[in-house]
Amino acid sequence: MEKLPLSFYQRKNILLIAKELLGKILVTRWEGLETSGRIVELEAYRGVSDRASHAYGGRQTARNEIMYAAGGVAYIYLCYGLHHLVNVVTHEAGTPHAILIRGIAPLEGMQIMQQRAKRKKTDPAITRGPGKLALAMGLHTGLNGWSLQSNDFFIADDGFQYPKEWQASSPRIGVDYAGDDALLPYRFYIRGNAFVSGKPK
Repeated sequence: MEKLPLSFYQRKNILLIAKELLGKILVTRWEGLETSGRIVELEAYRGVSDRASHAYGGRQTARNEIMYAAGGVAYIYLCYGLHHLVNVVTHEAGTPHAILIRGIAPLEGMQIMQQRAKRKKTDPAITRGPGKLALAMGLHTGLNGWSLQSNDFFIADDGFQYPKEWQASSPRIGVDYAGDDALLPYRFYIRGNAFVSGKPK
């Protein structure tokens, strides 16, 4: 298993990056506790031209400032004051592209994830959905801007790939306010996987 290099994130084609992130492994190592899961669902947000993006129209605030960094860092923000959502910043510095991780299939540390989620038994809901996976993986806004080249929080490649016929795309979830951009097929996921949020396609 090898950590994805910065060059992976700093390419210009966010849709290609998003597709290639399917099947990669999200890893956290906090206080000697390792958790990991294979990415099975994510959404791409194309910056200033995308009405669903926090950076639409060139908007730049204290919250979304890290989106303008060079690719290879995490953009983590609080949604509705409750859920910490984890994004991967891509592209070169100054171009605010980001990919939201929506679902992972656990690999290591399932008991740790259960404890963080305060669940008594194993349940796909623990890492199905962006807020839930952040909680299970110990990720929060205090890690906003964290380098994905660190040894504590990163994305790795173990050579595994889901078959092409299992991979699918659809419009993103919960961005109806974005008009026509809400219909863009920028959500990528693995068909029939129990850890994919939303309605099955």
